[in-house]
Amino acid sequence: MTPVKNSGTNRYDGMKVLVMGLGLHGGGLESARYLVRSGARVTVTDLRDEKVLAPSLEKLRESGDLGIRYVLGRHDAEDFKQADMVIKNPGVPPDSPCLALSRRVETDISLFLAENPARLTAVTGSKGKSSVVSAMRWVLAEARRAGILPGAAHLGGNITVSPLTFLDSLSAGDDVVLDLSSWQLGDLRGRLRPDGTGEALLKPRAAVLTAIMEDHLDNYPSMAAYVDDKRVIYQGQDSRDLTVAQDDPWGRSFLAETRGRPLAYAGSPVAQAPTVQGWPEPGNGPGLVRLPGGEILEAVPAKLLVPGAHAKMNLLAAALALLDLGLPPAFVRESLGTFPGIEHRLEFFHEAGGVRFYNDTAATVPHAVAAAVGAFDAPVVLVTGGADKKLNYSPLVEAAKQAKALTLLAGTGSAKLAPLLTHAGIRYSGPFDTVDAAVRTALDAAAPGDVVVLSPGCASFGMFVNEFDRGRQWKEAVRRLAPS
Repeated sequence: MTPVKNSGTNRYDGMKVLVMGLGLHGGGLESARYLVRSGARVTVTDLRDEKVLAPSLEKLRESGDLGIRYVLGRHDAEDFKQADMVIKNPGVPPDSPCLALSRRVETDISLFLAENPARLTAVTGSKGKSSVVSAMRWVLAEARRAGILPGAAHLGGNITVSPLTFLDSLSAGDDVVLDLSSWQLGDLRGRLRPDGTGEALLKPRAAVLTAIMEDHLDNYPSMAAYVDDKRVIYQGQDSRDLTVAQDDPWGRSFLAETRGRPLAYAGSPVAQAPTVQGWPEPGNGPGLVRLPGGEILEAVPAKLLVPGAHAKMNLLAAALALLDLGLPPAFVRESLGTFPGIEHRLEFFHEAGGVRFYNDTAATVPHAVAAAVGAFDAPVVLVTGGADKKLNYSPLVEAAKQAKALTLLAGTGSAKLAPLLTHAGIRYSGPFDTVDAAVRTALDAAAPGDVVVLSPGCASFGMFVNEFDRGRQWKEAVRRLAPS
C-alpha cells in the first residue's frame, strides 16, 4: 500500500470537487489523488461501471482510505450543480450538458500549469509526439547525469503520466516535457493564469509540432477543427519562446502564426532554403541543423536504435528544441544516438526462429502504418486493422502492397479496409476477433529473416480496452505462441 501524503498546499481545502471521468490512463486517478492530499472533498463519477474501471479503482484503493465518494455507471446532475470545481477528463466532449451545469471546469493539465515552477516544453501532433517528448526527456535527464543542467527532468501528459504525479517535487531548475493531445489543448484554449498577470496558462518555452495527419475525425467535424485545437500549443508564446514545426503546409501555417521564434525542419536536404533549420542527409545519413550563425552540423546520428526515416525526423525536431534550450550540439547528438525508443511505438520486443517481432500499436492512423512498413529492409508480415475513425485508408492500402503477408484484426475499420484491399488485388487473412488467431496466421506466413509487426492504423475499440491493452495482448500472445 502507498498512502497518499499531504501535498503541502491548502489551495483546495474544503472544496467540493467532482472528477468527471476516472478513465484508465491515469489522468482522472491522479487528479483524485492530488486533490485529496490538497484537502478537497472528492467525488469521482464515470459512465463506465466498476468492472470496466477496476484497474484504476484498485490503484486508488492501494493508496489507502482516501474518503472518495464514487458515482459509477451514471452521472447525477446534482453532483455537477453542487461541486465547487469539476475536473474534466480529456475524452469528455466540451459541450457535455453536465459541464454546462458546473461553476468551474478544470483538467489535470490546467491544475498542473497553474502551479508549475519548472521550464516547460510542450509537444503535439498526429504522430511522433510521444517519441519526441520521450527523446527530449531522455536527453534532458542525460544532461543532469553529466552535470550540464541542475535539477531533474520530468515527462507527462497524454503519454499516460499525469503531471500531477510529480508537481509537488518540482523546482525552478527542473525541466518538464508534456505530450498534449488535441483534446487536452482544446481544453486550454483562452485560459489565463490565475495570478492576474494576463499571461496564457499554457506558455511553453519550447513548443514542438510533429507530423499532422488525418486523425480523430470521428470526434471532430473537420480536419480544420482538429488542427485548430493543435494551434493552442503556441498561442500563448512570445519572442522569448520557440516554435518548431515541419516545413509542410500545416507546419508553415503554424510558423507564420506563432509569436514565438519559428524553426522549421524538413524531410530532405534543403540547405539552399534559409527558412529551414533542420533536415536529414539522403541515403540514411545523419540529421543536420543550421545554427543561428549559419554553421551546419550533425545533430542526429545516422544510425539510431529505433528504425525508420520517421524516427529520424522525430529526433530532428527534438534536437532543434534541445539546442535552443542551451544544450551543446555534440551532447545532443551523442544522447539521441543512445535513445532506446518507447513501448508501443515500433517497439522490438521478441525474436524467435530468426523472425523479429515489433509492437506498433500506437500507429492508429493509416500514414503511421506506411511509415512502419517502410522502416524495414527485411520482408514485413503486417498485422493491421481495427475500429474506424472515419479516416482515408489509401495510405494503408499502398503500404500493404509492400508487405509480404497481411493479417487483419476485426473491427469497423477492417470492414472498410477489406474491400479496398480486394479491389487493389491484395490478399489478406482474417479479420480475426482474437489476438491468438492473428498471431498464428502471421507465424505461418513468416520465415527466418522476416519481420512481424502489429501496426493497426485504426483505433482499438471493441476487441481491446485501449491501444495499450492491444499492444500488451499482442506481446503476450507472440511470446506464448512463438517461444524463443
